[in-house]
Amino acid sequence: MRTYEFTCIFKIDEDSFLKGKELVKAQFEKHSIKVLKEEDLGVKQLAYEIKKETKGHYYYYELEASPETIEAMEREYRLSNTFLKYLFVKKEK
Repeated sequence: MRTYEFTCIFKIDEDSFLKGKELVKAQFEKHSIKVLKEEDLGVKQLAYEIKKETKGHYYYYELEASPETIEAMEREYRLSNTFLKYLFVKKEK
């Protein structure tokens, strides 16, 4: 198991944010991912327009998962319209 940082940006409306957060939690449970840390970073101005949005609701997770699990989640997220953007980063020890 490796430690990863996962940051995602949701649309700023409350409905999109809550639905997206629930989807992420369901995916973590489905793939047996252990959440070490979770932090709501709030609404921030985007550096550039993404899907006609200029602001986004940022959310950060620190996870413990296998590389195969992260790859599977990335494949699922690529097909999803839940996020404006997302990023998985392997955390150094």
